[in-house]
Amino acid sequence: MGNQLQHEVKKKTPFKSLKAEALLNLLRTNDQFHNQFIRLFREFGLTPSQYNILRILRGEGKPLPSLEIADRLIQVVPAITGLIDRLEKAEMVTRQRCEEDRRVVYVAITKKALKIIDKMDTPLEAMHEQLVGHMTQAELKELVRLLEKARAPLLKSTTK
Repeated sequence: MGNQLQHEVKKKTPFKSLKAEALLNLLRTNDQFHNQFIRLFREFGLTPSQYNILRILRGEGKPLPSLEIADRLIQVVPAITGLIDRLEKAEMVTRQRCEEDRRVVYVAITKKALKIIDKMDTPLEAMHEQLVGHMTQAELKELVRLLEKARAPLLKSTTK
């Protein structure tokens, strides 16, 4: 299995270090998986970030402050307001100012958006199967553990 990335990218010499090879493998895998998700979301008129917001709202089952949504996103986005603006324009979310604190804006998912993301559940499950279905439960658990371990130093620096 080793050196597969070196062949994929037609690199003539080995990677400078195993750390570099591991990180480049992670980046390449992320890019390829992300492209698959982008294609699927596009079929439903959404971007990955927009889907992520709708998924969070559906999972919560009630309106959330926009900053709370931003904290829960899988991919950090600098302009949560712009994303919510586009979803509101597409009638997928509604906004309401908090009466107690006018700075807080609650975002709620609409029935229209719920119908769309409910339709996405089956194709998303199929994509999960396509992308990692060949891995055993033990391998998936180990992958999750290793990815969480890889992110651990970054989590420590953001919680200070």
